[in-house]
Amino acid sequence: DNHGTAPLTLSSELPYQSTIKRKVRKKKKNGVITANIAGTKYEIVRVVIQEMGFVKTRDEDETANLIWSDCAVQQEKIAELRNYQRINHFPGMGEICRKDFLARNMTKMIKSQPQEYSFIPRTWIFPAEYTQFQNYVKELKKKRRQKTFIVKPANGAMGHGISLIRNGEKLQAQDHLIVQEYLDKPFLMEGYKFDLRVYILVTSCDPLKVFLYHDGLVRMGTEKYHPPSDSNLSQLYMHLTNYSVNKHNEHFERDETEDKGSKRSIKWFTEFLETNNLDVSKFWSDISELVVKTLIVAEPHVLHAYRMCRPGQAPGSDSVCFEVLGFDILLDRKLKPWLLEINRAPSFGTDQKIDYDVKKGVLLNALKLLNIRTSDKRRNLAQQKAEAQKRLYGQGSVKKLLPGSSDWEKQRHTLERRKQELKERLAQVRKQISKEEHENRHMGNYRRIYPPDDKTLLEKYESLLATAFQTFLAGRAASLQREMNNPLKRMKEEDILDLLEQCEIDDEKLMGKCARQRGPKPLCSMPESAHSLRKPKNHSSDSSCDSGSSVSESGEETEKEDHNEKKEKKVSYDLEENKYKSLERSGKLNNHFSKESPSYSSPTSSTGPIRRSVSCPRSISVLTMQSQGAEQRPFSAKASLQMQRTSSVNRSHSLNRSPSSTRFPQTATLGTMNSSGSESLLQQKTKEQEVALTKETLLLINDLRIKFPGKTNEESELIIEDIMDNWKYHKTKVSSFWLVKLDSGKQRKVLDIVRTSVRAVLQHVWKAPDIENLHLYRLFNRVFNRLLWSHGQGLWNCFCNSGSSWETIFSKGSEVVTPEQLQCCQRIVQLCKHCLLVVYKHSSDSRGSPTGMSHHWDDTRY
Repeated sequence: DNHGTAPLTLSSELPYQSTIKRKVRKKKKNGVITANIAGTKYEIVRVVIQEMGFVKTRDEDETANLIWSDCAVQQEKIAELRNYQRINHFPGMGEICRKDFLARNMTKMIKSQPQEYSFIPRTWIFPAEYTQFQNYVKELKKKRRQKTFIVKPANGAMGHGISLIRNGEKLQAQDHLIVQEYLDKPFLMEGYKFDLRVYILVTSCDPLKVFLYHDGLVRMGTEKYHPPSDSNLSQLYMHLTNYSVNKHNEHFERDETEDKGSKRSIKWFTEFLETNNLDVSKFWSDISELVVKTLIVAEPHVLHAYRMCRPGQAPGSDSVCFEVLGFDILLDRKLKPWLLEINRAPSFGTDQKIDYDVKKGVLLNALKLLNIRTSDKRRNLAQQKAEAQKRLYGQGSVKKLLPGSSDWEKQRHTLERRKQELKERLAQVRKQISKEEHENRHMGNYRRIYPPDDKTLLEKYESLLATAFQTFLAGRAASLQREMNNPLKRMKEEDILDLLEQCEIDDEKLMGKCARQRGPKPLCSMPESAHSLRKPKNHSSDSSCDSGSSVSESGEETEKEDHNEKKEKKVSYDLEENKYKSLERSGKLNNHFSKESPSYSSPTSSTGPIRRSVSCPRSISVLTMQSQGAEQRPFSAKASLQMQRTSSVNRSHSLNRSPSSTRFPQTATLGTMNSSGSESLLQQKTKEQEVALTKETLLLINDLRIKFPGKTNEESELIIEDIMDNWKYHKTKVSSFWLVKLDSGKQRKVLDIVRTSVRAVLQHVWKAPDIENLHLYRLFNRVFNRLLWSHGQGLWNCFCNSGSSWETIFSKGSEVVTPEQLQCCQRIVQLCKHCLLVVYKHSSDSRGSPTGMSHHWDDTRY
């Protein structure tokens, strides 16, 4: 429009414009997603690839983002794929897609879970199970019953080689045959038998992710159905619903509408069910459950084969494999679905319009769910370069622990390894969350059926998955089974963050730094307990597990001494003090035990910061010695303190060790005072006296109860009973709390709640100043150590009735254990289980409050 523009100006703009065009063209060239579809014969695949904007590559190009093949691919090809590539087959999926493999694997699962796997007809694999089949036919003959059987080739397809028989005795043992009971009472539609082709998308096997397409094909027979008889066994158009068989019949109806013809859509079928007042939601629920349970059978095989193909790939990373499966399902007259077979290469032929509409939706929505991006290749190359640099310079890995390292270095090394493991798992969880967000936005007509949103259903599937791994990978792939049982796999992001924060706090304490305050300002100290001491009648002491140090106060007369004692706050609460002093760096434990009979300690006030992640509650009490013969009058605080000073017996009775009692743990003076007395006392005890004292100890230990803070004895027992009644719900949470959240130091502190009370009972009954020399106490110590075995696995085995029992410590040794001693040990194990449940419950309740503490924290009795 500007006529006054000089030719020079015009010529100077042309190169600029052409430069812009070249840049745009260059970006477009580098920002494409390539697809190699040389392995498919179906035109609908090419149509979908083009609609998605993917660029078709040369047939020999093996670097494409997407590789599509109609048949299964070799494992070597999957092993050679780059992390940014995707191929439409999993290794190991043939374990459920071949008829004989499916029958073999299902038979194994039926033996362990018969009620859950009742959706497949009874099947025999010939010739291996020919004898079992003939025995079954003879039993039917004795009962004067006759059944129809369908015979299929073991690796056949498209209806080839299928026949029906009624006289099973005439069937000869031939290789590679499958014999199934024929379902003679199917659900009929307009008088015709039909089956459903349901499309399933598996996007990952690590972790397993399954999607169900909410449409599919209804494939009908082309002759009216009649129950099988000798006269109609050869009429395959009546008994078989395969499209490849019925399309050759002259009565096959090709109709362009979805409500007519021999092939219809499942969408129309669900409308048909609604019209006839049948439950559509239950129909989809039953189909989903059948699909998930079947894929659970395949998961151990698929995951093991996938890991063998991709050995260097980190768990939880993007899967290079995906698969679209075709499930053939038959409905009986009660609308119960029965699995017929699974196709790993379902036909994507589009002979009719209904084929085109359904199959295009299946493929288009599947590729959208995969989220193949143009940046995948570039990101993968950058990641490989970064990993190579890490390996070269040794970055990001925990240094190996040198031999002869100190306890402090070992603790630091354990913390570093734990933090690295938690960070890796946190990255995996966040990546999965990001994937789920994309899937929820681009699901289209797919629905995620595993993992399900229903927590109860998820627990049921996880239990079946654990059974499948034990069934199919027993004795092999031990590392894979350990990984599947890792409680971290079931933890959420906030739980992992709690554990990471806990590790940082422990690390800071180990390094001698002041722990930084996180979140809301924590409670720095407990209220003074002096006013409770002025009322000795109401005096009680409870057990507690706290991260701060404890200070025992006895009243106004000892204020000056207590003031000096507060300077020394580092107190070890383990019995073997020299062995476990290193645990003091990560936290201290207050153990207060309340008794309704003679009280052996005074209440305490505790100081110290309280963490956001409460791994061990402030107060878990144990009620002890509720026997009738026990003296009901409690000691006063003053008398208790005097006895602590004058006698090591009463110092041992003190269930909350005051700094004054631990200042000189076992000096030479105390040793000489008590050694001769204890030896003579032990020598004087005869066998009869030991049996009597053991029985008395058993009576008192049986009277011990775990008390929940702020609850009565009956309410505390109801809490424990409620957890056990709903054990299916609490099992994974308790497992995560005990085996993952609590480190070995905190696990020991939980059991010390019971240990300290039991020690006091022994001290009270046996009247021995040095109870470490008692045979019974040494037995108890072995039990406690066994329960802490393998990072608490010993105690967890008591809940699961799995693994090695704690009683093996007696059966393997030559030591003789009396029945009374064994009953004492059994009661101690039960108390430890109850103590863990109460600690877990208290921690769960405390995390729900704004400050992370329970509403009883300001009650000085606790």
